[in-house]
Amino acid sequence: MVSLEKAVIARLKKCGSEFEILVDPYLARDLKEGKEVNFDELLAIEEVFKNARKGERASNDELQKVFNTTDVRKIARIIITEGEVQITAEQRKEMLESKKRQIIAFLSKNAIDPRTGTPHPPARIERALEEAKVSIDIFKSVEAQIKDVVKALKPILPLKFEEMEIAIKIPSEYVGKAISALYNFGGIVKEEWQKDGSWICLMRIPSGMYGDLMDLLGKVAKGEALTKVLRRIG
Repeated sequence: MVSLEKAVIARLKKCGSEFEILVDPYLARDLKEGKEVNFDELLAIEEVFKNARKGERASNDELQKVFNTTDVRKIARIIITEGEVQITAEQRKEMLESKKRQIIAFLSKNAIDPRTGTPHPPARIERALEEAKVSIDIFKSVEAQIKDVVKALKPILPLKFEEMEIAIKIPSEYVGKAISALYNFGGIVKEEWQKDGSWICLMRIPSGMYGDLMDLLGKVAKGEALTKVLRRIG
């Protein structure tokens, strides 16, 4: 449970009244992004207020009338997802930087420069974000705002979203370690064992992750994995 000293107010105006709860700002952000959170840690106190600073609680009758429930956690979810979270300037700055890093990482892994067929370096993406004065919403997931971000960047930074299908063959002596690593990497759509104990798989990954995949294969198969790019999709 977040302490009262570190909690901030989440507020919702509904049916002509205001309702407030005291929450952890970072977990409230996660909930607004659509992530599931631990309400034991989210709420500073399991109460719904009319005015949290004055300690004025909302009555059960009013909660039932407005939210059709008196369950504080269900109401808290509504207040956070539909209302606003009153974060400090320092918290906003920290969250904004974190979200920017997430967007940069997403673009670096999932998009390429159509002129070269290779990913843009993170530093180039960051400069473009600053030059385009891209508006980043700290309370939206990367996926929910990436379309608008890309639209703002395109006049400055050519971007293309592309996937690759890659066939990979792992020699038998490296199979155990390689399979685990590749499944953790993600993107396996088909696999097949060979009579000689080797293992073949088909992977579909964002083109920007090709370099990371090759580095991984170099580590787990000592450079002896066979790979072939079958097609590019985008």
